[in-house]
Amino acid sequence: LTYYPSDMRLVIYSDASYLSETHARSRAGGLHYLSSKGDPTATPPNGAVEAISAIIPTVVSAASEAETAALFLNGKAGVPSRLTLADLGYPQSATPIISDNTTAIGFANNSVRLKRSKAIDMRYHWIRDRVERGEYSVAWVPGAENFADYFTKNHPAKHCRDVKSRYVGGK
Repeated sequence: LTYYPSDMRLVIYSDASYLSETHARSRAGGLHYLSSKGDPTATPPNGAVEAISAIIPTVVSAASEAETAALFLNGKAGVPSRLTLADLGYPQSATPIISDNTTAIGFANNSVRLKRSKAIDMRYHWIRDRVERGEYSVAWVPGAENFADYFTKNHPAKHCRDVKSRYVGGK
């Protein structure tokens, strides 16, 4: 991995793949890294401090629910990093979580009302609460620019070689 000097600001990319696993399961992925202040989508990611690729523990009923579950899992995984950085003297403002699903982002930011939001597992409302508290901010990026996509899908070897430098630096 290649690490570059930064302002020690935690940035999280989040993604999910719907019904991509056996037994009607979906997969969540995330890339957590430290960056400098400013727009996190304007600069390439620094060396990862955490990468997540996990099967979502509940069976979700829609792609937007899978993406919301991924926001929840990545947000929860980011809490220890936020606390550690604050203890080291780098207090965190709202940590940006970047996703490519507008419905999940709208749910997290409380800017859309889902008709069937009661069907969404109660634990996923945690991310909405943390956004309201100012601990996280959730923003959109096009799917092709979502660095967490790599951790949620099966890719051919050629694709893995092509994007390797994106995650570990070098060639």
